[in-house]
Amino acid sequence: MHCVSERTKFELPESEIPTAWVNLGADLGPPPHPPLHPGTKEPLTPDDLAPLFPMALIEQEMSAEPEIEIPEEVREIYALWRPTPLFRARRLEKALDTPAHIYYKYEGVSPAGSHKPNTAVAQAYYNKAEGIRKLTTETGAGQWGSSLALACQMFGLECEVFMVGVSYDQKPYRRAMMETWGATVHRSPSNLTEAGRSQASHESGSLGIAISEAVELALAADDTHYSLGSVLGHVCLHQTVIGAEAIRQLELAGEYPDVVIGCVGGGSNFAGIAYPFIRHKLREGKSTRFIAAEPAACPTLTRGVYAYDFGDTVGMTPLMPMYTLGHDFVPPPVHAGGLRYHGDAPSLCALVKEGVVEATAVHQTKAFEAAVQFARAEGIIPGPEPSHAIRVAIDEALAAKEAGEERVILFNLSGHGHFDMAAYDAYLRGELTDLEFSEEEMKAALERLPEAPALA
Repeated sequence: MHCVSERTKFELPESEIPTAWVNLGADLGPPPHPPLHPGTKEPLTPDDLAPLFPMALIEQEMSAEPEIEIPEEVREIYALWRPTPLFRARRLEKALDTPAHIYYKYEGVSPAGSHKPNTAVAQAYYNKAEGIRKLTTETGAGQWGSSLALACQMFGLECEVFMVGVSYDQKPYRRAMMETWGATVHRSPSNLTEAGRSQASHESGSLGIAISEAVELALAADDTHYSLGSVLGHVCLHQTVIGAEAIRQLELAGEYPDVVIGCVGGGSNFAGIAYPFIRHKLREGKSTRFIAAEPAACPTLTRGVYAYDFGDTVGMTPLMPMYTLGHDFVPPPVHAGGLRYHGDAPSLCALVKEGVVEATAVHQTKAFEAAVQFARAEGIIPGPEPSHAIRVAIDEALAAKEAGEERVILFNLSGHGHFDMAAYDAYLRGELTDLEFSEEEMKAALERLPEAPALA
């Protein structure tokens, strides 16, 4: 009988689903630049957020507790897919002929095919507990919208989704997925809201516009709240189950990462994999490097300015301290629709500014080149978004080869690409191009930043 001598999968039993989320805010301390009210420009209060979010999430947003307990009802639903597997990419290592050890945490095993249900389920739970009937949201590639549709179905809530126009057109089966789970889906910009009508000339849409539409609807009804899939502190918090599990799984492998990599649109899946390890770095002085991989066509961390800006296009959301390309900058329609956002999570931006996290920009064709190489070695066809992280992981593995180092590399494979085959088809036919980032349009958008205190 043949035995597999080298372990590929590192799995945990359901009994080891984390019981608490890791609140990195407790390590970072009070934010030096708090979010501001969009009208008064004064620091945001819990009452300012109450029309949009349940109080439990507002408290999490502002909590200084190092850990926040995960409700049992949320853990029971997590058990449908958590703990997710950690893989050692042995076949990719062999293909690259690298001494590096490459590990990836695979979030594509969730019902929605990505990491997004980790926070969608939690948000639906807290809204249901506060008596909310309906949630509105935006979605880019459709992963967040489908995850919230799933979560709302689990808790008996209505779900209304504004899907960025270019992704609505590119990914019809994501829309069908949301509708299968009972959601109503609109192409954004739509004519259903004042915000949508004011942005009708931006045919391809943007996450900022879709956020404006969803927020407008939520503010119009007392029994309706808004739900966000990235950027905010409570969203990053809920995703830390990823890294918490990965720490335990790497212990089973007898390893600890030298490099942790995640793709970045708003920052939630990067936070999920990285923040528990960043706690180790901040508390124990670990030497791990952290790399945020963003699209070169929407390079917020690498090309944006650090300033207060709105989270949406129209200017209805709080002013957040972040690297931004300008709230009304409309990024080129790259296939990584989940990464087309003008800003990033304030907590992540602060870590980049302090040098704890490195940021790098990846061109679309280079990301798909890495995705195909990964798929042919490991079998999983990755989503366009995590393919940016795969590109960086491969480059790190090749750098380890060049240096003759046995580097341990961990990245978050945040979702599969089964709904993105049109993009793969374009790449394989040689029709995929690197869409140009417009310096002029960014400069024009930055000139329209809201008046707010300057950030040091």
